[in-house]
Amino acid sequence: MTILENEPRPVTILIGALGGEGGGLLTNWLVAAAAAADLPVQSTSIPGVAQRTGATTYYLEVFPTETAELNGKTPVMSLYPGPGNMDVVVASELLEAGRAIENGFVSPDRTTLIASSHRIYAIAEKSAMGDGVHDSGRVLAAAREMAQTALLHDLAKIAQDKGTALNAVLLGMIAGSGKLPVPDSAFEDAIQAQGVAVDANLRGFEAGLALARGKLEPAPEAAAPPLPEQRIEADFPAPVAEFAAHGVSRLADYQDIRYARLFLERLGGILAVDRAQKDWLLTREVARFLALWMSYEDVIRVADLKTRADRYDRVRGEVGAKADEPVRVTEFLKPGVEEVASLLPPGLGAALSGWAERRGLTQKLHVARRVRTDTIHGFLQLWLLAKLRFWRRRTYRFDVEQAMIEKWLRALITIAPKDYAFAVELAECANLLKGYGETHARGHGNFERVFDMIVTPALEGGKTDTARLRAAREAALADPEGAALGQALTG
Repeated sequence: MTILENEPRPVTILIGALGGEGGGLLTNWLVAAAAAADLPVQSTSIPGVAQRTGATTYYLEVFPTETAELNGKTPVMSLYPGPGNMDVVVASELLEAGRAIENGFVSPDRTTLIASSHRIYAIAEKSAMGDGVHDSGRVLAAAREMAQTALLHDLAKIAQDKGTALNAVLLGMIAGSGKLPVPDSAFEDAIQAQGVAVDANLRGFEAGLALARGKLEPAPEAAAPPLPEQRIEADFPAPVAEFAAHGVSRLADYQDIRYARLFLERLGGILAVDRAQKDWLLTREVARFLALWMSYEDVIRVADLKTRADRYDRVRGEVGAKADEPVRVTEFLKPGVEEVASLLPPGLGAALSGWAERRGLTQKLHVARRVRTDTIHGFLQLWLLAKLRFWRRRTYRFDVEQAMIEKWLRALITIAPKDYAFAVELAECANLLKGYGETHARGHGNFERVFDMIVTPALEGGKTDTARLRAAREAALADPEGAALGQALTG
């Protein structure tokens, strides 16, 4: 096919954003604004899961001729970006801009590069034995050299100052670049129609618009990542925000703020594939169960809860003790090989757990203990164990749980666009994971059986049988020993 030089062609836009940064919502805004301007538009995405599997990329094509003027013709548009064929490249973080340049998507003859100059360090940078941080100066120099127009500012700082989200500022930058024949009002209407933190996102849009048009002074310094509370308001629709807020509170108490941010990043990956017309049901369900799963009960958590001051007040209230009456509190503990393995580094923990399982000792090597936590000696034992919170990220149990969580999230993101009901049911399967010790081990086993026999085949192209998945989940909850689940899986 021959394309004449004066023929109109689509405006091509490639967006690279980290999981949880609202790239999906940014894409939705752009699609809605183009559609409101009566311009043919098409979008596609390859979602990631937080930073562990890299960025989520979104690709859009907007035909610059109104549908009414096409005389019934439909433009043919591509689903995939091509190197050397990008009009606008958007990066939510500097290294994402570097990746786009490296992959040939930024061209000096046509590309407007819009990127935030702040950094969120990649896993490879954090895990390097020495200084593995990439040279930001080289990326900035390459951006200015390779792009026809480079709009490079610390957009995260602007978003923080305006009390908004980065994706809203990026939308304003795209609108202000002049690359799309879409009026500003169409972008504003798109923000309002999506119904996600409307006031905050309109502020962000206006800031990005002014910055792109030279009417706003850029932020001089890099900013720290937004606080979780700010991200909830800016990134999540109202039906999800309450669940997200509870999750952040729980996980900050369980581990720290950084862990709470990871929760929001993971939840953002689900939001990107959710459906507004379903009232964000999938994201709400994932928010509930993800917060619970990420705060799994390990020996550190149990010790922490048992040594809190409010627990002693509650115990005294339950037994009706008067102010001058002493109360003896005895904790009945039964630590075993799994509890020991869970606290070891991943390699040692896996070796110990495997050794015990091969010899059938997992359920036999237990030591029954009674610890008087109303005494200084007994209290200190649990108090010191609770102080191992800092060590949790380095443990075998943490490694296992995070791997399972990521596996679950990847499945949800893959299946949701194909079968929404099946994805919601899969989200609720996380309810099988509860409790502590043997109860939690049984739940893990049941979850893995359900996943392997019903979910994995669906991921590999098989049928998504929502009714069977629901029956299996309900059977596992009704009979923790697994007999009913076996019947549901084979029936």
